[in-house]
Amino acid sequence: MTKTLLILRHAKSSWKNEKLKDFDRPLKHRGEVAANLIGKVLTMTELVPQVILSSPAKRARQTAELVAEEAGFKGEIKLVDPFYMGEPENYIAELNELPDEIERVMVVGHNPGLEALLQLLDGKIDSLPTGSLAYLSLNIKHWADLTKATAGDLISFWEPDEIKLEEKEEAMGKDKDKKEKKEKKEKKEKKGKKKDKK
Repeated sequence: MTKTLLILRHAKSSWKNEKLKDFDRPLKHRGEVAANLIGKVLTMTELVPQVILSSPAKRARQTAELVAEEAGFKGEIKLVDPFYMGEPENYIAELNELPDEIERVMVVGHNPGLEALLQLLDGKIDSLPTGSLAYLSLNIKHWADLTKATAGDLISFWEPDEIKLEEKEEAMGKDKDKKEKKEKKEKKEKKGKKKDKK
């Protein structure tokens, strides 16, 4: 048994209004586009989480909301105060509380804590740019078993700037066509075999 952890750093935020507190900074337009893109990736890869845990800071909350909306996430986004300026242990402590029937969770937060969490669990990724999503498989049966020493396996990693969605959608469409053609061919062959038996 494994658990799936999706680690998402908030998308690009705006520094336009210098009077705003760091906590209240919103996403810039580019960040909104990136969040929508990640939502599409979750849908296409069938990785829509069962639970979303987010920092309450405006840029993280907006990222979580846009991703959730685009991905068709139906649950409630839980805002976790310690995720703002959080360290890896803050994320782990919250994940430890999850019920075991939950298999797939997404956390949305900030660097350096989120990047440090990814490095602890995976050890391969050096940086977590804004709007990036890491898909990890954790070798645990119970969320309560998650620790800093847990071995995670990085399955996929997406950076918004490097996602070419049109190409992916086209490729997926082609794969779907191939699959449908293959299924039709197999049905024909089965029918042919039945006729031969008669």
